[in-house]
Amino acid sequence: MHDDNASRIKIRNVEVLSDDWYLLKKTTFDYRRSDGSWQTLTRETYDRGNGATILLYNRERRSVILIRQFRFPTFGDGHDGFLIETAAGLLDHASPEQRIRAEVEEETGYRVHDVRKIFEAFMSPGSVTEKLYFFVAEYEPDSRISAGGGLQAEGEDIQVLELPLERALQMVADGGIADGKTIMLLQYAQLHLLPSATSNG
Repeated sequence: MHDDNASRIKIRNVEVLSDDWYLLKKTTFDYRRSDGSWQTLTRETYDRGNGATILLYNRERRSVILIRQFRFPTFGDGHDGFLIETAAGLLDHASPEQRIRAEVEEETGYRVHDVRKIFEAFMSPGSVTEKLYFFVAEYEPDSRISAGGGLQAEGEDIQVLELPLERALQMVADGGIADGKTIMLLQYAQLHLLPSATSNG
């Protein structure tokens, strides 16, 4: 945060609402508006740490590796809760590069060596503190060393999918893929990794 912007925030009170699986806090603070006046605001923030996600892609096949798993918060509201996603995980005090190598092998069974960070993004900045680190890596069919599937002890029951990029993009269009980080990475792949013959990428 820039020093001049930091001076616009004065924390008045922090209340812990829940410290169970993750940390939910209610913070009251004074905010100096652009016109110089001060306003007292209250916000709830959910801190689950930062995370990393990765898209595996194969140039020759023009394919990507995705996973399908049950996400309880999405269950309902017209969705069955089974989301198709890129492999991802929380950092748990590891570097983003270290964590994503371990996470992608754990979830997909693919061992990757050259991972490349393409950007960082806050995914739900209105309430969640999490910053996500986005990676891409090439995979080869023979680099799959296990079935993947995640950790049963953590309740993971993951199905691994290999899809043509064009099919995955069509699933974004028709609602079959509805996960934000996954859509971002698939669109990045379309623009920069596997541009079609008719693309300017």
